[in-house]
Amino acid sequence: MDFELDEGQRMFRDSVRKFAQNELAPGAIARVQTEGYPRDIARRAAEMGLIGITFDEADGGGGGSLVDAIIAIQEIALACPRSADVIQAGNFGPIRTFYEYATPEQKERFMGDLLSGNTVISLGMSEPDAGSAVTELTTTAREDGDHIVINGTKVFGTHSHEADLFLVYVRYGPGTGGIGSIIVERGTEGFEVGPPKAFMNGEHWSQLHFDECRVPKANVLLGPGGFKKQISGFNVERLGNASRAAALGRHAFNVARQHAIDRKQFGRALCEFQGLQWKFADMEVRLSGAQLLLMRAAVGAQGGLPSAHDSAIAKLACNEAGFYAANESLQIMGATGFSEDSTVQYCLRRTRGWMIAGGSLEILRNRIAEGVFERRFSQRPDKGDGAAK
Repeated sequence: MDFELDEGQRMFRDSVRKFAQNELAPGAIARVQTEGYPRDIARRAAEMGLIGITFDEADGGGGGSLVDAIIAIQEIALACPRSADVIQAGNFGPIRTFYEYATPEQKERFMGDLLSGNTVISLGMSEPDAGSAVTELTTTAREDGDHIVINGTKVFGTHSHEADLFLVYVRYGPGTGGIGSIIVERGTEGFEVGPPKAFMNGEHWSQLHFDECRVPKANVLLGPGGFKKQISGFNVERLGNASRAAALGRHAFNVARQHAIDRKQFGRALCEFQGLQWKFADMEVRLSGAQLLLMRAAVGAQGGLPSAHDSAIAKLACNEAGFYAANESLQIMGATGFSEDSTVQYCLRRTRGWMIAGGSLEILRNRIAEGVFERRFSQRPDKGDGAAK
């Protein structure tokens, strides 16, 4: 399988790189110190065609591939790690699931603002008692005339504090077959966005409370039985997560590499000490290997969606390599890397969070093992007959 970029992809990469280096790199340190979703960057990215890269041109998208989206997120991250959040939010995660399954009417209502960078969409999936075991969600949805009435609570949603639109996983009935999703607009009666809470990496999230929240039936994205489709779309989210993790690891590596060239101790440049050389060698091997697994998952995607097995492998490899590189880079730079004046400490905090978000490393290993043995291993307790159901 050929992972080399073709001529068109190289031209696209060079264009994004020029934009990122000229317009985003100069303010990179200030952005990692600033709270809030960078909507100004989102609007500028939209002008550059970096939102909805894989969406059809007829719908206002770029008509590109997953590889193109990965190129964009990584080139932006190499120049400005914080701005890469915009490319993630505009191409992966809930926006991609929405685009994949939205009706023409729903696209007509929402896609324009999403693609312009004026609207931010967040995912309402995790609950206080349903994290990795997402099928145990209890947020309910029932029909009432021309409306769906939602009751429940969601937690930990990326950009949930500031989002305008929410893709909410709900339960229409019992079992996995009863799970689907609904689009909820901020300000809907019965829907409350709680006060902001902070993750260790500086991101803010809010609890989402639904109390007899009435949403038009026209906002139903997927009805009962839609869970498997939603999870298929979630595999793209994992590649977005993986792309950023690998790119922020590479960003930290590049900053530490330049530091090792410029910084002198004991009369020698840091790069001349073998102990540090080996750190860079190990980082290079891990980052390069993870990048190849990421590209394999993207190139092998069928119908625009990567396989669960390939996306799990890519995310696991990129999460671990990205965090390893950021951590080692910070250690190499010492107090300089640990300072808020460096983007490296930001890369460390961000890559650590992605080892949990979008599927923890443990869940990924479970999924990979299922692919290895070509069978499903239930994590639930036995039903009493000695066999896991």
